[in-house]
Amino acid sequence: MARVDFTEPTNPYHYALHCLGGKWKMTILHEIHTYGTIHFNQTLKVLPLSEKVLSQQLKELVRDGLVRRTVNADAYPPTTDYELTEEGERLIPALDMLYIWSIRQMSDRDIPIDADAFVVHAAEKYVRELKDIMPPDDLLHGRKRKGSRRGK
Repeated sequence: MARVDFTEPTNPYHYALHCLGGKWKMTILHEIHTYGTIHFNQTLKVLPLSEKVLSQQLKELVRDGLVRRTVNADAYPPTTDYELTEEGERLIPALDMLYIWSIRQMSDRDIPIDADAFVVHAAEKYVRELKDIMPPDDLLHGRKRKGSRRGK
């Protein structure tokens, strides 16, 4: 999204859309929340997006104070970690509610749901909230995430 300086009164929904707007931002935030930190190249292997898009979305999340970027120059080669800030962590419950609402809407409207969505959202809170839509065995067992090397 275009840079906005927010010097004028702003509608809170517009501000939220500014921070979260972008096809991959919510997925990236959940990825960081799930694993604690992410690395750029590993994330490229797991999520089906381009380097340019991942780079842009991460820069915007850092700029908006939801993600912290840390460079470890002592490592060889140097590594860059991305982790949630306190503000980013506060956003996770709202993203969880939005995710569960979205799954229910998609189910009600017979919209196919990507099976990977259940693999990365296999925590008990999702199983509990969605058990009437997807049996827990379908949510938790027998599936591996495409491209994942994290072992989680």
